[in-house]
Amino acid sequence: MAAPIIEVFSTEEEVSQKLCQLVVTRANAAIESKGLFTVGFSGGSAAKFLCSGLPKCNTDWSKWRVFFCDERHVPFDDPECTFTIYKENLLSKVPLPEVNVFPLNPDISVEEAAEDYVRKLYSVFTTDPVPRFDVLVLGMGPDGHTCSLFPGHPLLKETNQIAAAISDSPKPPPKRVTLTFPTINNAKCAVFASCGSAKADIVQKVLEDTSGELLPAARVRPVKGEVIWFLDKGAASKLKKV
Repeated sequence: MAAPIIEVFSTEEEVSQKLCQLVVTRANAAIESKGLFTVGFSGGSAAKFLCSGLPKCNTDWSKWRVFFCDERHVPFDDPECTFTIYKENLLSKVPLPEVNVFPLNPDISVEEAAEDYVRKLYSVFTTDPVPRFDVLVLGMGPDGHTCSLFPGHPLLKETNQIAAAISDSPKPPPKRVTLTFPTINNAKCAVFASCGSAKADIVQKVLEDTSGELLPAARVRPVKGEVIWFLDKGAASKLKKV
């Protein structure tokens, strides 16, 4: 279990470019080696970066299989829906077949949607007891949460389910489906991209503070993979070891 790789760049634009460059480089390598690239996307700034940069990249989109690291249990026309953000700002710009993108089903209960998402995962990861993503692009909230895994929540201790429902998210909307740590920490590469001085305190706490219980983002440590942090100078400004 390797320590996080931390790279600091001057601007948010550079962070966005480096994130997209990493994703496409890993995609093309996976496609060349096994004919398929599996990736998990997140909302927030990760969506902004990916939707901005990926359309400019050269790759075989037909070989991509896109999942979501977490998703709100809301209708597709709700502004909180992460899938719709990507549909409007990425899928509309690249030849990525929509059948290769796996959204949450908002028309069933959140518990049923989680079970359905597990089936969708296994439709692609047909031989893996726990899905092994080539890349997971993760976000981090101001409380140190990642995916829909929040500080102190029982789902942090989940060891059996590869994806799970949450009905009491402390951040609205309350109902979501999230990948769990067995899946997250089985990834070949997990990457965070954080920008802005407002993130500096939580970045420092996640990456350098081991005095108390680890925050969810700090628990992202793929057992046979790597975790990479792309930061701008503002987000990295309180790190002592960079």
